[in-house]
Amino acid sequence: MDEELKFIIDSAEESMEKAISHLERQLANIRAGKASPSMVQGVMVEYYGSNTPLNQVGNVNTPDARTISIQPFERSLIPEIVKAIQAANLGFNPMNNSDSVIINVPPLTEERRKELAKQAKAEAEDAKVGVRNDRKSANNDIKKADVSEDEKKNAEVDIQKLTDKHIAKIESILEVKEKEIMTV
Repeated sequence: MDEELKFIIDSAEESMEKAISHLERQLANIRAGKASPSMVQGVMVEYYGSNTPLNQVGNVNTPDARTISIQPFERSLIPEIVKAIQAANLGFNPMNNSDSVIINVPPLTEERRKELAKQAKAEAEDAKVGVRNDRKSANNDIKKADVSEDEKKNAEVDIQKLTDKHIAKIESILEVKEKEIMTV
């Protein structure tokens, strides 16, 4: 196969892989009923005049499936952490027990589960669109390549196989996430 076509196919595959890893990161932020440190990942705490990520001012743990525990590195930060979690509007009610901050994660309602499943589906659809856009741009690059028509056709077939493989991978990732969300 021509060097130019190989480069086009490799870069298309790399872009498709990035779409999948982006999807996995997005789905990790969708809560599925179990407590997870990633649920408070975006919380910023006022620390000596600057906003600092929560995981840099304390240890975030999940002692069980319904609890998130935050052990600050400095006890004086506890009120700031509580304030930051409330300000983040995550729907949690943090409790201060003088050593740490405890968050009880409420179980999801059926309606909320369906909402989250819909959100996961939308993220998966965005990833599929990204993969299809990568296919389109690769096919355009192939058409511009200075190679024979047969080589172009073979490269387009390879790109389509890559696309199908990545779309199937997205489907399976979504299926696992939906099952996780809908499990009570």
